[in-house]
Amino acid sequence: MLIITIKQGKEKSLLAGQPWIYASAIEKVDGKPQEKAKPGSTAIVQTSSRQFLARAAYNAKSQIRARVWSFREDEPIDHALMKRRVKAAIDKRAAGWRQAEATALVPLVLGEEDGLPGLLVDSYGGPSGYLICRFQAGGVDAWKVPIVQALIAETGCPNVYERCEELVRKGEGLPLFSGALAGDAPPDRAEVTDARQRWQMDLRTGFEYPKTRQPR
Repeated sequence: MLIITIKQGKEKSLLAGQPWIYASAIEKVDGKPQEKAKPGSTAIVQTSSRQFLARAAYNAKSQIRARVWSFREDEPIDHALMKRRVKAAIDKRAAGWRQAEATALVPLVLGEEDGLPGLLVDSYGGPSGYLICRFQAGGVDAWKVPIVQALIAETGCPNVYERCEELVRKGEGLPLFSGALAGDAPPDRAEVTDARQRWQMDLRTGFEYPKTRQPR
């Protein structure tokens, strides 16, 4: 496991609960070279006097060098944590998700808000529809398999698709990929609605077809 030592005086933001660590705050990173080079490697974050601050996902290729998983020293970063975080996020929004129209695009996971920094998940079509995921940071990308397993288990939705936002993933040093992670891919043209409008969207890319927004 990597160890990130924070410069003296730079730990204040972490102590205040800030989940992002920039290169300017880091004094040094100790650990195996292959772990340092791997986006999303788990790291212990400590003060210059070696006091524990957090556990985080380290990415040498990102402007945000590390994203905090937990400020608790007794909380390991493992499959169980990912599954708990996914379950908590979906439970928080379960009522709205189950009551939504079949054509609504409903957010289920919202990154840092849900303790899953860089992960965005939207649902389309309810439990029998599609989960559209964006893995926008090295940490959640490294834990993709248990995250997808938890999404399927908690929603009952068999179709999970990864949407690739190229600029974001390039900035994180992550491979460019889009495609079905489980089940079938969503349609490339679908009607999407909210309380006021309806429009046509390519669910695989997020592209909105021009001149399709109409009042409901």
